[in-house]
Amino acid sequence: MPRANLTAEAVITAAADLADHDGFDALALSALARRLGVQTASLYSHVRDRSALLAGVHRLALGELAGAIAPAIGGRSGREALIAFAGAHRDYARRFPGRWTALQRPAAESTVRSGEAARLAGLTLAMLRGYRLPETELVHATRLLAATVNGFLSLEANGSFGHREPTADVSWLRALDALDTVLRSWPTEGKPR
Repeated sequence: MPRANLTAEAVITAAADLADHDGFDALALSALARRLGVQTASLYSHVRDRSALLAGVHRLALGELAGAIAPAIGGRSGREALIAFAGAHRDYARRFPGRWTALQRPAAESTVRSGEAARLAGLTLAMLRGYRLPETELVHATRLLAATVNGFLSLEANGSFGHREPTADVSWLRALDALDTVLRSWPTEGKPR
């Protein structure tokens, strides 16, 4: 059944839903057109091409994740904020696996400069500032945070932690406790090497 009055936003949301259902790599304009009940050519008035579609899903995911993080970390700092921040990521990755995969891909330049990316970066920095890190160290701390959270969630999604006890939930908390310890003891002066 064809959909009348498609908008760019509706097309991007449908693409994100398709990515969650069939996997991010299944995102193609032809598959999306079938899902929407329209001809592939009719999508080009809403998205330029597949790369624009992928960038749109990436921006949508950035905005949604920021929307989940903001209330989670509000009024919290230190370990409590870190656990809430990471928990929002984990919940999002579980609920929206295709959108999560979009967040793991290199961002288009327009996505990097988007308001959604700026909001998520601002929330990340706000959470890290609760550790009283020097401004010069925030980039390094952000990279460590991303590597820890994204690495754990990627391995968990691939089933890498399902082979032995204790559960991944226990390891998740251990990883966050270790990250909290590192952030609390971060060097106050960077030492370039």
